Amino acid sequence: MADIKDLSQIIASKGDKPLLFLSVKLLLPGDGELELKLRELKAKQELRKDWILFIVRDVVAFAVGILFMFAVGGYSLFTLINR
Repeated sequence: MADIKDLSQIIASKGDKPLLFLSVKLLLPGDGELELKLRELKAKQELRKDWILFIVRDVVAFAVGILFMFAVGGYSLFTLINR
C-alpha cells in the first residue's frame, strides 16, 4: 500500500500544475467552511482574471485591428483620389 501512495505522489507532482492532495481529516469543524470559502475566492479570482484577459485579447485587439484596416483603407482611398 505504501508503494501505491508513493506512486500517486509521484504522478501528482508531474507537469506544470501539480495536483494538491488535501488531508482527509480536518482538525476543526470550521476548517471545512474556511476551505470552501477559500475555494470560492480562488474561483472568483480565476474568473476575474479570465474576463480581464478576454477583454484585453479579444475586444481591444479586435478594435485595434479594425481601426488599422480602416486607416489603411482610408490612406489607399486618399492616394487614389489625389492622383
